Amino acid sequence: MAGGFGTRLRPLTAHLPKPLVPVGNVPVMEHMVRLLKRHGFTDLCVLLYFLPDTITSYFGDGHRWGVKVTYVTPPADLGTAGAVNFAVGDSDEPVLVVSADVLTDIDLAKAAAFHRGRGAEATMVLTRVELPLAYGIVITDEEGRVLRFLEKPAWGEVFSDTINTGIYLLDPSVFPGIPAGRSYDFGRELFPALLAGGRPLWGHVAEGYWRDVGDLAEYRTAHLDLLQGKIGVDIPGERHVSEGHTVWLDEGAHVDHSARLSGSVILGRGAQVAAGARVANSVIGPETVIQAGADVEGSVVWDGVEIGPGAAVREAVIGRKSVVGANAFLAEGVVIADFCRIGEGSVVKANVKVWPYKEVEDGATLAMSLVWGERWSRSLFGRYGVSGLANIEVSPEFAAKLGAACGAIVGRRRVMITSRDHHKASRMINRALMSGLLSVGVDVQDLGVAPVPVVRYQVAALGLAGGTHVRKSPYDPQILDIKFFDSRGLEVAPDREKAMERLFFMEDFERAPMDGIGTLSFPHAGTDRYRDGLLGSVDREAVRRTGLRMVLDYAFGSASSIFPSVLGALGVEVISLNAYLDETKISKTAEEFERSLHQLSNIVRTLGADLGVLLDTGGEKVFLVDEKGEILAGDLTLALVALLVMRTRPSGRIVVPVTASRAVERMAEEHGFQVTRSRGTARALTEAALAPDVALVGEEMGGLIFPSFHPAFDGMSAVVRILEMMARLDVRLHQLSRAVPETYVTRLEVPCPDERKGAVMRRLIQATKGASVELIEGVRVSMGDDWVAAIPDADRAAFHVVAESANRDRAQRLAEEFRDRITGWRKEPA
Repeated sequence: MAGGFGTRLRPLTAHLPKPLVPVGNVPVMEHMVRLLKRHGFTDLCVLLYFLPDTITSYFGDGHRWGVKVTYVTPPADLGTAGAVNFAVGDSDEPVLVVSADVLTDIDLAKAAAFHRGRGAEATMVLTRVELPLAYGIVITDEEGRVLRFLEKPAWGEVFSDTINTGIYLLDPSVFPGIPAGRSYDFGRELFPALLAGGRPLWGHVAEGYWRDVGDLAEYRTAHLDLLQGKIGVDIPGERHVSEGHTVWLDEGAHVDHSARLSGSVILGRGAQVAAGARVANSVIGPETVIQAGADVEGSVVWDGVEIGPGAAVREAVIGRKSVVGANAFLAEGVVIADFCRIGEGSVVKANVKVWPYKEVEDGATLAMSLVWGERWSRSLFGRYGVSGLANIEVSPEFAAKLGAACGAIVGRRRVMITSRDHHKASRMINRALMSGLLSVGVDVQDLGVAPVPVVRYQVAALGLAGGTHVRKSPYDPQILDIKFFDSRGLEVAPDREKAMERLFFMEDFERAPMDGIGTLSFPHAGTDRYRDGLLGSVDREAVRRTGLRMVLDYAFGSASSIFPSVLGALGVEVISLNAYLDETKISKTAEEFERSLHQLSNIVRTLGADLGVLLDTGGEKVFLVDEKGEILAGDLTLALVALLVMRTRPSGRIVVPVTASRAVERMAEEHGFQVTRSRGTARALTEAALAPDVALVGEEMGGLIFPSFHPAFDGMSAVVRILEMMARLDVRLHQLSRAVPETYVTRLEVPCPDERKGAVMRRLIQATKGASVELIEGVRVSMGDDWVAAIPDADRAAFHVVAESANRDRAQRLAEEFRDRITGWRKEPA
């Protein structure tokens, strides 16, 4: 299992997959391969996902280690058990499953013998740890039969210190029970199902060393254990034992006679320790140079690093090809990622982390972690504003500084509005953000918990300088987003983002004197103003006369405190679901989202409702179910809403992303409307909504803008508009869908390193020269009525490929052709 992102090991894994992270100058996955070979496992299948090419390039076919290696990349996130099931295919042999990123010397042959001897269908290899919270805990009887299993418990649920190591032995009889084509997990689904069914699930408590090298603390601990001889793994180099130290010297490594070594030291191939330098209890990577007088203690230094004269490194980790200048000081817990430069005489304080390609100037003191992911080496702002791990990356200190940078641009005595969702982390960060704004003289009106559309509307309605919204990410439960709005309630422009970033990193802003600190207030009429404005923009009588019945899922969001009064004024009969605030339900996995839609569908069908609506937690997007209980895909939702607009307005313009279905254009031709294609970013679409002739802006992920009310994504406004148009036409969505031209859209995601995106785009443009090409966003190539587009992801190392045709197979072929081209080009040498 080698597909993990290694998020908790960042910044070390920003450009390196977790299985290739070195432990003792050997990739952790290589330690596992050697262990497998030692215990007789030579037919290895590696499951890949993140940066797969780096893994395949390193291990090849496995002949260097005397094993046969093949590789499989699942087509989607199938979960742990689903991915193994996909890799196994039709094989009828028993399978050993191991993680590529754990460090262990467990006797795997002994585990296999236990499995066979017990006649088990599945055997979990177990070990005992002091802190079991991060793992699945297990109780077995005296013979080893599993009696109870719980994945990642809270302390109140802990019933054992015996944990699941992630090493499994599985008989072929297990795999038919794993559903194909969807996510299915060993710990959360397969093993509990086997246990509940009374099938033979066994646990083998293994002797030996085992450690999940899953975060930076565990990574450093693993090296301490290695240097202390606690792990039975191969260390490259010749071992020399002298009084006061043990050293492993790999080929070409050299230690000057006046250098001092103490404790245990590993020196990689070609490493150099110069005169007067000191190295203690450390691992030094290949081709690394420790210059004269430098002092390295308790540290892990990767390959190609240069540590300058007189520099001191204390219990730190330094990534590939970084340079530590003369007389610099790195304190305990510091992590420096690849290709960084730490200036001469600079100080990096304890526990600071620096992402790849960063530079600390000569003589500078770095006291605050630059804890940013790969994309943040270029900018703070991403697709959803400023995003990061709650209370780690987006900490109160960070938010206060960011608020001050924002306020310095806005100017003293200007007024900004702040808001948040209902999570306690959002409250904390919102208050810190307010403090930063106040500290530079900006007055703040805090709305507290409010849907995003209400905040946007309030900013524009009151003529404020801008606004902010802090939310728990709807996509990742560990992430917080901080969104910034301009004076129109739209996302701030890129030039404003850059100016804010510049002030943030330089801290080049002036704090207000005591009497000039901003004033904090708490307005009470904000939601009423939004409600009145929304009701004033719709034909209330038309909706009331029709007597529509709707099932509405509020998704535990703050729209539940505002929208019921709007719908009541419209006379809509509403069956409300999840209409209360619950901070544990803000983020949804894809599976949870689908489950919510299916629940909505069932209720609509059972009650005979006219419409089903799922709002997102922030109240910005809508997902629809028609009167037959059919869940409407994003492309069809956009087409249906566009058709409603076309049939209720005399003319106008509709704006859609470059990846939207051409069905919208075909319908527009019949109704005398124009269609404009735009970039699919929130900023681009909201900017397009400002034009006076635009009747609708929409995208395929539930975002709809009706500019006559407010030029921003607003799920509540969209629902009201859809109800109004349905009432005026006396039509329901399933009935209307017959008028939408039939077409097929295929969407694929193709991994591609950020550093190769530019080259791939260049090759795409070269390859499509002479064709009908649009470059609004990415590359979109039209071939008659068919088209295919490739768009690089702004935040992740991937391309999105979208194709459309009247023929399903043709759409699939077009998308796969572009996918294969991108895959080939990303591998070409720069």
